[in-house]
Amino acid sequence: MRVTGTVQGVGFRPFVYRIAVELGLKGSVANDSRGVIIDVEAPAAVLDRFAERLVAELPPLATIETLAVEVVDGLSGATTFAIVDSRVEGAPAVAVSPDVATCADCTREMLDPADRRFGYPFVNCTNCGPRYTIITSIPYDRPSTTMAGFVLCTECRAEYTDPANRRFHAEPVCCPVCGPQLSLLSAAGDLLAKADDALDQTVSLLAAGNVLAIKGLGGYHLAVDAGNAEAVGELRRRKARDDKPFAVMVRDLDEARRVAHLSPAAETEISSPRRPIVLVPRRDDSGLAPRIAPRLPELGLMLPYTPLHTLLLHRFGGPLVMTSGNLSDEPIAHDDTDALARLGPMVDAILTHDRPIHIRCDDSVVRARPAGKPVQMLRRSRGYAPAPVPLAVPTRHQILAVGAELKNTVTVAKGTNLIASHHIGDLEHLAAYRSFLQAVDHLCHLTGVVPEVVAHDLHPEYLSTKFAADLDLPSVGVQHHHAHIASCLAEHRRDDRVLGIAFDGTGMGTDGVIWGGEFLVCDLDGYRRVGHLAAVALPGGVRAIREPWRMALAWARTALGREEAERYGRSVDERWPSILSIVERDDSLRTTSAGRLFDGVAALLGIRPTVTYEAQAAIELEAAAAGEPFDTPADGDGWSATVTRGDDGCAVLDPSPLVAQVVAERDRGTPVPTVAAAFHAGLGRSVARLAADLAAAAGVGTVALSGGVFQNARLTEIVERELTASGVEVLIHSRVPPNDGGVSIGQAAVAARWEG
Repeated sequence: MRVTGTVQGVGFRPFVYRIAVELGLKGSVANDSRGVIIDVEAPAAVLDRFAERLVAELPPLATIETLAVEVVDGLSGATTFAIVDSRVEGAPAVAVSPDVATCADCTREMLDPADRRFGYPFVNCTNCGPRYTIITSIPYDRPSTTMAGFVLCTECRAEYTDPANRRFHAEPVCCPVCGPQLSLLSAAGDLLAKADDALDQTVSLLAAGNVLAIKGLGGYHLAVDAGNAEAVGELRRRKARDDKPFAVMVRDLDEARRVAHLSPAAETEISSPRRPIVLVPRRDDSGLAPRIAPRLPELGLMLPYTPLHTLLLHRFGGPLVMTSGNLSDEPIAHDDTDALARLGPMVDAILTHDRPIHIRCDDSVVRARPAGKPVQMLRRSRGYAPAPVPLAVPTRHQILAVGAELKNTVTVAKGTNLIASHHIGDLEHLAAYRSFLQAVDHLCHLTGVVPEVVAHDLHPEYLSTKFAADLDLPSVGVQHHHAHIASCLAEHRRDDRVLGIAFDGTGMGTDGVIWGGEFLVCDLDGYRRVGHLAAVALPGGVRAIREPWRMALAWARTALGREEAERYGRSVDERWPSILSIVERDDSLRTTSAGRLFDGVAALLGIRPTVTYEAQAAIELEAAAAGEPFDTPADGDGWSATVTRGDDGCAVLDPSPLVAQVVAERDRGTPVPTVAAAFHAGLGRSVARLAADLAAAAGVGTVALSGGVFQNARLTEIVERELTASGVEVLIHSRVPPNDGGVSIGQAAVAARWEG
C-alpha cells in the first residue's frame, strides 16, 4: 500500500502498526520520500478491513490524499508486523505538517509536579509541537531536523522506539536531561540565567514593565505586560510602530472571554491546534492598555501554542503583548545571531533557547465572521503553512509561483496540490527579500519540486517578477486581479467560469491605469474585464497611499468640482495647490482602486489624512462604523453609485454620488459613525447590483470576492447578503487570504493550466 498526504511526523506509522497488530497482520511500514509504504499480507477480507480502518481512524494531524494498493502474489516470509527504517528514494513528494500547538496530554504532563517533564518548556509528542520550522529535509526523521544535535537519553529513547507510546518517532522528543534549554540574555548578549531561573527572571522583568524578546516556534516575539500602558507605549517607540495593532496572548479561554467578545466560531479557532491570532471585538472593561489597538474595536488574541508560552502565561498571571520580533515592516527575527543584532537595541533582555529554527514562520491571523460563517484568513502562516491546497484538475507541470511585492508568499504546484509558503512580507525590505529566496529554496526542496514553469505578476518592477525573469524557465505572467480571483477559485476547488470582484489597493492593469476595483469574467484559463470603478487621479503615486488626503482631494475634485477640492485642500495641507494641479492634469496617473476610494472617504471625514501602516485609513473607516446597523440608510436615500458604459465597453461604477453624500452629511454635522456605515451600505449595494447584472449578462451564476479590500468584514457581509438575495452563489475566502498573501496561490492555479 502506497499512502500519500500528511502522513509523516503525525503518528501515522504507529497508528498503522497498532491496527496491523490488532488484526494479526504480517509485514512492515516505513516512511519514504513520497509518503508511507506498507507491505502487508493477510487474507483478502482482513486486508479490506485494514484499509477501511486506515481511512476511518486517522490520527488527529494526519490526512490521506491517496491510498494505492498493489497486489503481489507469494509470501514475504514475515512473521510479525514491524516499523522499519525510512527509505530514501526519488524526489520528495510528502506533505509536511505545519507546526502544531501543545496538546492537552503534554500540557498535563508539564504541569504535573510528579512528571519527569514538569515545568519543561519543550515537551511535545507525535500529536503536537514543531514540524515545518525545524525540518531540513525529507523523509521527516530526527537527523533531518534541527533536533539532530540533541542525543536522546535512555528514557526518551525508550519512548521514541516504543510503537505503543505516543512519542514513538516524535522527532522533537526530549526532556530536561537531553533536550534544549532556556537562556536569559542581556540586551548585549551576556548570560543572565538558565533553565527555570531564566523563566522566573523573565516574569519578574515583564512585571516591572520591561520589554523582552522571546523565542517561539517560528521566530521571536517582542513582549510586554498588556495591561501596562507605559510599557506598551515604550514598545511602540522602540519598535517604530506608531499605531498598528499589537497581538495579545492570554492564558486560556476564560481570560480571552474577560477581555473580548468571543463567538462560538472564534472560540473554536483560537483554541484549535493551529492557534492563530483571532480578531475579535474587545470589551470596554478589558483592562488592556488603550494603545494596544488604537482607534479600533477589535483585538488580535491568541492562546499559548508552545510549552514555553503556557509556562510564561501561567507564571505571569495576565495577558501579554506578543508582537512579531522585528522593526516595523521587517520580517520576524528567527536566527539567534540576527535576533541579538536586530532586537538587542530594542529590548531589555532576551529569553532564548538552543533549538534552532530552520525556517521563520510568523503567526497566522484570522477574523471571526458572523455566526454560522467560516472565519476569514488574513495571514496564512504558522499552523497552516505548508498544508496543501488541492487542485480541481492536476497541474500539467511542476510550477513555482513567486507572488506579489507586498505580503509576499511563494507557492509550488505538483500533481494535484498547491503548497504555499509561510507569510514572507514586503519584498521592498532587503531582509524580506532574503527570506523570499530562502523560502523558494526550502519549499522546492521539501516538496521535491523542480520547477518547469515560473508564474509571476505582470508588474516589471516587482522584485519577485525580476527574480522570475532571471530564471532560465518558461514564464507565465498572471494579471494581479486575475490571480486574486484564481486564488479564490483554487481555495474552493473550482475551475468553472465566475464573475470575479477584485477590490484592492493597487495592481498593474493592462491599459496604463492602476487597477484595483475590477469586475472580471474569468476562470483559471483567462479573464475578460467587464467592469471597474471610475478612474481618478493618483496624485504622487505611492505617496497617495501614505497620505490619503491626496485621494480625498482627487475624489472631491471629481465628485464636487474645483471649489470643494480647494475648500478641502486648504483645511488639510499647505501643499494642496500643487496636488490639485496634478489631479487636474490630463496625463496624471490614474487608478480604479477601491482601496484608494476608502482612503479618500476616510480622509474626507477627518478620520485619517495620513497613515503609519498599510490600509490604516480604510481600517479605521470600517472601525468607525462598528455598532451601526448594516442596512441603513434605506436603499434609495441617495447612497448609491451610478453605472455608465466606458469607452472600452466596460461597465463603470462611479462612486462620485456617494462621495458627494459623504461630504454633505459631514457638513450637516451627521455623526461620523453614521456616515461611515452609510457609505459602506451604499457602496456594497451598488457593487452587488452591478455584479449580479454582469454575471447574468455573462451567463454565470457565481460571484467570487477577492482582494485586500474584502478584508473589510462590513463590506463583505453587505455584498454577500445582497448577491445571495438575488439568487447568486458567492465564493468568499476562508483558508486563503483575500489580500496579496494569496496571489502566489492564484498564480500557481493559473499556471497549472498552461499547456506550454
